[in-house]
Amino acid sequence: MLKKLFTTAASNKTFNILAKKTKADMQFEQAGQFIINKLRTEVPAQFTYHNIEHTLDVRQAAEQISKQEDITDDELQLLLTAALFHDSGFLKCAKGHEAESCRIAREILPAYDYNATEIDLICGMIMATQLPQTPKTHLEQILADADLDYLGRNDFFVIGGKLYHELTLVDAISDELEWNYSQLDFMEKHRYFTKTAINLRRPKKLDNIAKIKALLLNKNIK
Repeated sequence: MLKKLFTTAASNKTFNILAKKTKADMQFEQAGQFIINKLRTEVPAQFTYHNIEHTLDVRQAAEQISKQEDITDDELQLLLTAALFHDSGFLKCAKGHEAESCRIAREILPAYDYNATEIDLICGMIMATQLPQTPKTHLEQILADADLDYLGRNDFFVIGGKLYHELTLVDAISDELEWNYSQLDFMEKHRYFTKTAINLRRPKKLDNIAKIKALLLNKNIK
């Protein structure tokens, strides 16, 4: 009889743990789907770079980097939540969008059972993507690297072209020559923070820098 009681108690405890975890997972997924839907339908068309494609790209990059950076499952959920919310500020504005993204996160996430401490951590990660990047924690470093992951990838010029188009639409860049000089200056000052991103993306980033220099050299020769 005693053995049966202990077995029942252990089973109930396991069930409660699994139920709690399942609920947390569901809330995480629902919060993510909510902001994905808003970004997909409400971000102004002029943002050809800062849109749902970029957000999902950053989420994927954050998850990829995190696999080599030894973080917990709970930390991963906070990281991926921050990735999905990090540019939600573009729903309202471009200038100061990181702070607006935090405001949106603080407004929305409590409805999905995120507590104040968790939201503070998420907002810390969001603000770490503000340029120039100055991440202070490990999770902030991961999201900062994920946000600029494309700098060290083969699709750098494709994605960069979307940003160039966006900046021309808002009159922030006048022509391709100015854009290439601006890119070169930015990339030479940029650095990755996590060991994973340094090993995975820095070599290709240096290659992309060399290609920009070659473009500018050819332009100057002509």
